[in-house]
Parts: sequence; structure tokens; C-alpha cells
Amino acid sequence: MPSDCITFQESGYFSKLIVDYLNQKKEVQTLYNRFSRVEEFEAQIAEKKENFSGNRTVLVQSLENQYKGIPISESTGNNIETLRSQNTFTITTGHQLSLFTGPLYFIYKIVAAIKTAEVLKTQYPDYDFVPVYWMATEDHDFDEINHFFLNGKKISWNRDAKGPVGRLSTEGLDKVFDILELELGIGTNAQQMKELFRKSYLEHHNLAIATRYLVNELFKDHGLVIVDGDDKELKQQMIPYFKEELRNQKSFNAVQETLPFFEKENYKIQVNPREINLFYIEDNLRERIVKINDHYQVLNTKLSFSEEELLNELETQPEKFSPNVILRPLYQEVILPNLCYIGGGGEVAYWLELKNMFKQFKVTFPILYVRNSAVAVTEKQLRKIDKLELNWKDLFLKKNELLNVKTKELADFPLDFSKLKEQLSLQFSQLYEITEKTDVSFLKAVKAQEQKQLNGLYKLEKKLLRAEKIKQQDKLERILELKDSLFPNESLQERILNISELSNEINTKQFISSLKNYFNCFNDNFTIFKL
Repeated sequence: MPSDCITFQESGYFSKLIVDYLNQKKEVQTLYNRFSRVEEFEAQIAEKKENFSGNRTVLVQSLENQYKGIPISESTGNNIETLRSQNTFTITTGHQLSLFTGPLYFIYKIVAAIKTAEVLKTQYPDYDFVPVYWMATEDHDFDEINHFFLNGKKISWNRDAKGPVGRLSTEGLDKVFDILELELGIGTNAQQMKELFRKSYLEHHNLAIATRYLVNELFKDHGLVIVDGDDKELKQQMIPYFKEELRNQKSFNAVQETLPFFEKENYKIQVNPREINLFYIEDNLRERIVKINDHYQVLNTKLSFSEEELLNELETQPEKFSPNVILRPLYQEVILPNLCYIGGGGEVAYWLELKNMFKQFKVTFPILYVRNSAVAVTEKQLRKIDKLELNWKDLFLKKNELLNVKTKELADFPLDFSKLKEQLSLQFSQLYEITEKTDVSFLKAVKAQEQKQLNGLYKLEKKLLRAEKIKQQDKLERILELKDSLFPNESLQERILNISELSNEINTKQFISSLKNYFNCFNDNFTIFKL
């Protein structure tokens, strides 16, 4: 097994902003409160403890209500109860209600939260730390969650959908189950995955409850607590913040002040704020609230309110107001005694737009942790890697670059003309000196001659490389086949594969426990996970 490590920064799979964040570039430090190191949590605990205004009793009662009908483990039950204590804090990750967990990184995010909570308990034994999965039940982008990939095939839940996805009925998922049954095979682990899918989606009436059951079954042994923000009692705590949003467009103004920095540093802006970052929701409705003159309109509906009417609606029915991507993080940090948010590169990038908004609302900004990332590899694949004399640095390369690197390594003679080009440039630098001392009008001719010879070397290098690829075709094809099996569609495995696809190799709960052991907290190296 190759022993080299690949960092997130050198992998080629993370944005410039995230690379600079992980490298703690001085300019980026203005975008966050504290960096994700275990020693930074002492100050984060003190700040959150002093400033947290959420109602712990309401939080616990809401969680107990949300778990009704769901078998709860002793560790999860204890974690919910301990949230009443002023010395208990959460470590949170969040994700959409992806069908059957969607891609593997859904699993990785939650495992990272569980592992982080355990590490912090060891470091700070006077406190308790609860891992939390925040379900994005109020999201409305059904097309992003209605499918998963299995054995290279896209398995989709085809139906019409409107409104918050968590409220969708599970009607039609029996057809998805029929496809899953055929694809998963007959092994013991496969049978367990089929049964888990059946119980989750065919025995629960809506997607939020089905997802809670599924995630709870996978992670209940690790004390995971699952939060559904589509909750009237929890949203009542957001009434003063939502009032500020409706009256003064506070989040829009705060985030707008940060965006010029992103443009100046050539960072991609992940999300742009609306003037009002709230939706109005009902079972089959989730539409933006906009202010037109002195009235508030719910887009694409006939619903219209005066300010007084809308604020009265907020007071009496806060469950009808839903934060968008800008305000959802604020909602989370208001109601949870949270220290750290764990997310992928894109998520952390958009959180980095929000610090000024948190400051304006006087809510503590959490530590941002770029989640663990892994490549799961079988024993057979490891043998191939060794036989083909590959390392992980090779395998993380894009296909064309990988082929060029390995072709040059396999050749019996040097195919890299870099040294020849350097020698040529050195010779021409001497010609430039001579020309300047004699007749400067010849400088253009010398430059043209240099470029002609460099082009000649470049073309010859390409031809020889092409010829050597033909000669090494068999070995190169085996390298590409291996590359495709580990990086499907030239993407990270974790963005394509579903956890059920590993059921032929390993029991799902064993996989989760092993992942927890493999993962190192606050480490920016890819984890290579041997199945």
C-alpha cells in the first residue's frame, strides 16, 4: 500500500478560498473567528457559554417530540438529556435529505462530527460534546435529493414535488426499492441494506421521518442527535431575528459588505444574499418573501401582507417562515449551543461569507472545520496499485496528466525536454547579449529563431510521448482502469458512490466504526480507507 499522503491543498479538488483558509492565509483570517484546531476550543467554549441565549429546555423538549416513534439508543437519549446542562455543547454538520444517504460524503460528515465530539471530550473532560446532524427538511430543491448512484446506475425517485422536501410523502419509493433489490444482490450485508431501506422509506409517511429513522439506525450507537429545524417551538426563538430581517434587511447589508473582499481576492462567491432571506412555507409551498413598496408579497402567490400583518403572522405562526441558505446558519447557532460546524469545501466557503452577519446579530460565529475526506480501497485494488508502481500522488492526478507522468517514467529514454529547453534558452541569452552589443535591430529575428526552435522541441516531445503511449498501451490502460475505479467520472469517489455499494466488501456499521478510527480530527490529509 502506498505510504504517501495527499493534503487537501495539493489534491486539486478544493477551491482557492479553501486552500487559503486551510493554509491560514493572513487575509482570509478576517473571515472567521477561530481556526479549527483543538486548542482553539477553550476560548470558543468560553465565548459560546457567555453569549448563548437559546432555550435549552425548549431544545430538549423539541428533540424528544421529534424522536417520537423512532427507536432511540441509550447514548443518543443521554446526549439529548445532557443538552439541558450549561456545560454541554454541540458539534454540528448538516445535509440535505439525500435519498438513501446519497453520496458517501454524507456519511463522512456525520462520522467527522462524532469523532470530533469524542476528541474534544478527551481534551476538555469538564464539558460534554454532542454530535448533531441538522436535517435540511425545509430545502425545496427536490432534483438534488431524489436520486443516488449504485453500480454506476442512477436510481431516481420520480414524482412531482412542491414545498419543503421534509414534508413530502414517501409515495412512490416502493418502485425505488424494487430497483435497489435487484442491484444489491443476495449477500448478508446487502440484505441488511435492503431491509434498512424498506423500513426507513416504506414504513414512514414523510421524507423527514424516513430520513431520521435511516440516519438514526446507522449512527445511534455513536450517540448522534438529529435536529429538524422545521419546528414551531424552535422557530419561536428566531422571531426577533426574523423581525430584524423583515424590517431592516440586516443579513443582506452585512453580507454585501463582505463580498467585495471575495471579488478582490478572486474567490468564487458561493451565495448571494437577497434583500429578505426568508421563505414563506406551507405543505406544498415554499416561496420567497419580497417587499414591494410598503407591502410584503409571497412570490408566485396571491399572498400579500402589510408590515403589521406579516409581523403578526410571524408571532402567531413562526413555522411558516423559513430561512434560506444565508439565514439557516444563524438559526442553527441561535438554538444550538454549538461550537463548530463541519462541512465540505463549498459549505465552508459560503460560511466564510457570513461572519459579519453574525456580528451584526450578536451571535457567536462557530469554528469552521473542513470535513474529513476519504478514498475507500479494496485489497485487490491495493495489489494493483503496488503492481503498477503507483502512489497516491499519481492517482490524484487528472487522467491526461497521469498518462503523461507514467509514460515518461516507463520510457527507456528521457521524454522530458525541460533541460534541453533550459539549455536552448541559455544559449539564446548569450545571443541576445551579442546582438545588443552589435545591432539591436536583429533582436526580433533572434527572438523568432528562439521561438521556432522551442516549438520544434515541443512538437518533437509530443510526438515521442505519443509514440511511447502506443508502446506502453497495455499498462497505461490498466492504470486508467484502476484510476476510474477509485475516481469515477474523474471525481472524488465520495461524491459518486453510495454506502450500499460497499456492502459486498464490508458491513455498514463496521464501515462507520472503522471510519471513526481512521479519521484524524483537524487534519487536512485525505484518509485512505482499506476495506
